Amino acid sequence: MIFCFSGNGNSLCVARSLGRKLNEGITQITASTPDALDAREWRRVVWVFPVYSWGMPAPVKRFIRTVSLDGLPSRATHHLVLTCGDDTGLAHRTWRNAVKKRGWTPKGSYSVIMPNTYVTLPGFDTDSPDLTVRKLDMMDDRVEHIARCIRHEARVDDVVQGKFAWLKTRVLYPLFMALLTSSKPFRVSDKCVKCGLCAKGCPMGNISLDADGLPRWGQNCAMCLRCLHRCPAKAIDYGPFTRGKGRYPGPEKALREYDPGR
Repeated sequence: MIFCFSGNGNSLCVARSLGRKLNEGITQITASTPDALDAREWRRVVWVFPVYSWGMPAPVKRFIRTVSLDGLPSRATHHLVLTCGDDTGLAHRTWRNAVKKRGWTPKGSYSVIMPNTYVTLPGFDTDSPDLTVRKLDMMDDRVEHIARCIRHEARVDDVVQGKFAWLKTRVLYPLFMALLTSSKPFRVSDKCVKCGLCAKGCPMGNISLDADGLPRWGQNCAMCLRCLHRCPAKAIDYGPFTRGKGRYPGPEKALREYDPGR
C-alpha cells in the first residue's frame, strides 16, 4: 500500500508512477481518509509526501500517529519517498522516529526532486518553465531506481539533505509550524470567478464558500497552497507575500503548457 499526501500533484504523480512499478494501490491522506484500515494483506507500506520546511506536513504527522492499520503483519516494512524542490533536511529521520514509535519497521528513505511550489516567503518562488520541465523529465528514472530499491528491501537513506540539515529541521521547521502555517493571511481579490475549485480541491476540506460564492478558510490548513496555485483567475494570494509570483499548475498541465511540442 502507498499512502500519499499531495497538495499540488507532485507527490501524487510520484505515487502513481511508483504504484504502477510496484503494483501497489494508493490511499491519499485527506480529511476524509478513514482512521482504521484493513492491513492484513499488506507486506509493505510506502509513504509518499512533500517536504514542508524540511519536515513532515502536519496531516502526515497526525495520520502516522493516529491511524489504525488493523492486522498489519509484523514482518511488514515501511519505506519513505519525499518530494522536494531542492533538499529534505532531516525530514527522513523525523519520519523514521514517528514510524518506530508505532512499533513499525522503517526501511529505505528516498527523495525525488520536483518543481518548487512554496512561494509564501521572500526569496521563494516557482521554478522557471525550463527547470520545471527538466525536473519532471528526470522523475521517472528516479522513481524506477527507488522501486528497485524497495523491491529489494534496501535499508538506505538516499535523500538530498542539503547544507545545514540539522538547523533546517530542528530549528527552522518548528518555527515554520508555529508561526507560518496560519490560514488567516489568505486573501481573494475581485478577480475571483466563484468557480469553487479551491474548495473542491482542498485536501483538508478547509475551504468553504460563503453566500456570495467566495472562499473562506478554516483552521485546518495544511499550507499546501493548492488553492493559490490552481486558482484559474489567480485571485488568491497569501497576504502580500505571493503577489507577482509564479503559479504551479501541477505536473501534467505544466508539461502541456511549458513543453507543448512533446
